[in-house]
Amino acid sequence: MENTTTTDTASLSGVAPVADFWALMKPGVMYLVVFTGFSGLMVAPGTIHPFLGIIALFCIAIASGGAGAINMWYDRDIDAIMTRTKKRPIPAGRMAPDVALSFGVILSLFSVMIMGLAVNWTAAALLALANGFYVFVYTMFLKRRTPQNIVIGGAAGAFPPMIGWAAVTGTVSIESIVLFLIIFMWTPPHFWALALYKDGDYAAAKVPMLPVVSGRENTKWQMLVYTIALFPVVLAPVYFNVAGLLYGAVALIASAYFLWLNIKVLRSEEDRHARKMFFFSILYLFVLFAVLIIDRTPGILSLIGG
Repeated sequence: MENTTTTDTASLSGVAPVADFWALMKPGVMYLVVFTGFSGLMVAPGTIHPFLGIIALFCIAIASGGAGAINMWYDRDIDAIMTRTKKRPIPAGRMAPDVALSFGVILSLFSVMIMGLAVNWTAAALLALANGFYVFVYTMFLKRRTPQNIVIGGAAGAFPPMIGWAAVTGTVSIESIVLFLIIFMWTPPHFWALALYKDGDYAAAKVPMLPVVSGRENTKWQMLVYTIALFPVVLAPVYFNVAGLLYGAVALIASAYFLWLNIKVLRSEEDRHARKMFFFSILYLFVLFAVLIIDRTPGILSLIGG
């Protein structure tokens, strides 16, 4: 198997600490996944019992964690090479690979079954699709084969608002697809900004990220194309009446600043600009979906206004 590492034969005794199981679930990714899922749940037409809404979000979180654990199991060889990931539980020798795999599979199956039985099977099917896409399409097939890995594979992270929407409505609609497209189009400039200042890591691990394969200049121009294309996509919720003018104004201002950061990345060779764009991109997505909730949820604006 191509991703065998020394941790497969290492003498690992005892049970890994809870902190390592938590790290396997990629909590940083999970928080954003759950929040965007929550936004889909809040802006969807109709109502859902609060307890079922909590269950839906719990299932999204657990599925995300399960997919993250399987990703760490499969990528343990390249994780051991990259400075950003070498301290993860498996490459650091704190957890046996088969334990991580079992943990990830159990979480993934459990979350889909609970979503189907407690909420509805449309949301469960989307959850299974997102999980499977991340594990099999992105992690196992695309990541090590093509510099477009994050473009296609980014679809996995775009499903949560659709899942939240389906948890309420039991359907997939054009409005929920619009929410999907926001994250899908945001992912390439977000992740390529990281790849720009971590390109040495990816080159060492032989992962064909765009800066490694096509060069930094080409990557910056492609980032710019996606960032410009993001403008009409982030404004689409206003057109489809998923959001109002408050969201539209904030989305326009935030997107303009995101574009300005991209231009600074394009004009400079300093990694600090790419790093700043990467960290702002996380805040950018959070702000978009936070304002979407505020704009479309009855009573929130009046509550904020006192």
